[in-house]
Amino acid sequence: MALRALLAGGLVAALGVGLGVWASSGQGAGTPAGSAASRQTAGTSVGAAAVPPAAPTPSRSYPLSTAPRTIPAVRSHTPARGPGWRPASTRRVVVSDAGLADEGRLIAGELGLAYAGQKNDVRAGDLRLALNDDEGANPESYTMTVRGGRVTISGPSDAGVFYGTRTLKQEVHGGGTAPEGVVRDQPAKPQRGFTLDIARKYFSPAWIEDRVRELGDLKYNQLGLHFSDDQAFRIQSDSHPEIVAARHLTKAQVKKIVDLAASRHITVVPEIDSPGHLGAVLAAHPELQLRNASGVATRGAIDISKDESANLLDDLLDEYAGVFPGAYWHLGGDEYQALTVSSPSASYPQLAAAARARYGSGAGVADLTTGWLNDRADTVRAHDRTMRVWNDGFFRGTSVKPASGLVVAYWTGKEIGARPPVEYLAAGRKMLNYNDEYLYYVLGEPNDFAYPTGRRIYQQWTPRVLRGTTPVPAKYDAQILGGSLSVWCDLANSQTQDQVAAGIRMPLRATSQKLWDARTPQLSWAQFTALAGRLG
Repeated sequence: MALRALLAGGLVAALGVGLGVWASSGQGAGTPAGSAASRQTAGTSVGAAAVPPAAPTPSRSYPLSTAPRTIPAVRSHTPARGPGWRPASTRRVVVSDAGLADEGRLIAGELGLAYAGQKNDVRAGDLRLALNDDEGANPESYTMTVRGGRVTISGPSDAGVFYGTRTLKQEVHGGGTAPEGVVRDQPAKPQRGFTLDIARKYFSPAWIEDRVRELGDLKYNQLGLHFSDDQAFRIQSDSHPEIVAARHLTKAQVKKIVDLAASRHITVVPEIDSPGHLGAVLAAHPELQLRNASGVATRGAIDISKDESANLLDDLLDEYAGVFPGAYWHLGGDEYQALTVSSPSASYPQLAAAARARYGSGAGVADLTTGWLNDRADTVRAHDRTMRVWNDGFFRGTSVKPASGLVVAYWTGKEIGARPPVEYLAAGRKMLNYNDEYLYYVLGEPNDFAYPTGRRIYQQWTPRVLRGTTPVPAKYDAQILGGSLSVWCDLANSQTQDQVAAGIRMPLRATSQKLWDARTPQLSWAQFTALAGRLG
């Protein structure tokens, strides 16, 4: 308000002596209205009329900048007046800390800038990346300041600085110029994921790498790989090569994916689902197949009463802990078919006997299954991982309780004996949102699944909507760590890789927005879609 009054007063004074201060789009970018030159011209008095006035000095008055348009949207932007910043091949990327070299080289290559390394000098047009010592700040937060023809992106960690470079990249690609002012930004949820079922359908390494780049630009930080199921086991194994499908990813290919993900601050989260969904493993080990009292094989289920079953799974868990060095692991635990019959103990007497032998006379098959997951958790815990289990791997009324550190990956309320999300939250469990009502992209749309739409996610879903369409109370928000959009390949040939990429494009963007900021978005869906098209 004060600045507008000053400008108006200067214009009145100038008109009083027949002088004008003219805005010029081609000159005077460094001489904004209100500068010394402007004030000198405007201050000529009537009494000095005999003295020829000085020639008008062209100046440029910039409007207040507007917030950058990005996906996800930035949470805070303080506008300012100025030309903003745009990249040029003569401009540098410099870092204040050698640990930001990877982020610096990446954004330099993306924007066509020169990477100059760690420098303390200041030059016109610089993009500077820096770490700050903001204790207690969200480690993924960042501040981006566009001022004086330069850009500075700072954060408490390299991850935060990286997210700042994603914002800058989108600003430039979407509008050509990063607007003047200060962005302060941070995610609402610490875990923002995309899960891909590569067991039922083979996806090429190049396709997965393209998704990693897409996820990084959208500020996701996890990629889940479900690589073992009834249809195939898709990653090279040295401990059990007999279980691996002919068409699979080599460990070298996986390492390339993991390294690319790490460069984008994305953790790859592996999942070897057990004790169900092990059909591909059991095809090579039929002696471990679960059979009912009549000797009929139970699809995908391993016989957890046998020590050899546990040994096989632990071999795999130990082996792949070296392939996936990230902090998280998915143990699976869903849809163990022994627990879907009316009387598990009668149908599977060997499981009931093993439960009683290990846990006492009152124990049942659900106790044995819970113990199985706890034992696998012990194996993975030795590798210092935080583990998650599908919600239908947690059972009511068991004497054996799931390990306290297991995070509930909540995907459905449709299973037999489904427990509502609040039941887990009230018990103090932390949860991740995989809500199959909004976030499940199931190829072929079997079992009443429908392909999720970005619009529905954008307009209706939040991380608190864990089951169906109803959010849990706000008091539990901090226990919900984040969520994941998931691709499941039940009918693998229903879509090609390219069709999957196109189909998940807007759901990925909408989910990213809601995990970064769960509040009602400022843009309409039409505006959001148009922005996505502009950003590419």
